[in-house]
Amino acid sequence: MSKTTATFDDSLADRSAWRAGEHCPISKALEIIGTRSAMLIIREAFYGTTRFDDFADRVGITEAVASARLRELTEAGLFEKVPYREPGQRTRYEYRLTRMGLDLAPTVVGLYQWGGAYLSRRGRAPLTLTHTDCGARVHATVACEDGHRLDDFGDVTIVRARSLDTPPAAAPDHRRQA
Repeated sequence: MSKTTATFDDSLADRSAWRAGEHCPISKALEIIGTRSAMLIIREAFYGTTRFDDFADRVGITEAVASARLRELTEAGLFEKVPYREPGQRTRYEYRLTRMGLDLAPTVVGLYQWGGAYLSRRGRAPLTLTHTDCGARVHATVACEDGHRLDDFGDVTIVRARSLDTPPAAAPDHRRQA
């Protein structure tokens, strides 16, 4: 059986000596997107919803909740408000995903994929996400910067992040000395 949990490097191996704490990126992310209504609003934005009334209706939340969540997500930088005006009407606003919001695509796809596999009837989501250009199914994966796919978290080693003030260590020079 393969190992399914991460390995910690020597400086982090004693888990009782440190805690992820308030600076944990997962904790920080959940402060913004950790409610059901926030994630469903983000889902709807990926599906093309931009208008306040449509978010409230499609997510099935009250206008008060939609207003609070859209305000929070906009203040956090996931949405931008863009004015529009129907003929004869007052100016209103559309909510469009920013780069920060668009970068949640792997998270949204991953939640959809996981929910489809484990929580949907017969282990199948009601919709299939496909790549427009080739028609292949879209799915979330975990991979390293070199493109190696990681099949489980047992292939991950957790190390301390390098300080932003510390320059990267010079790579060893493996060139042959003449």
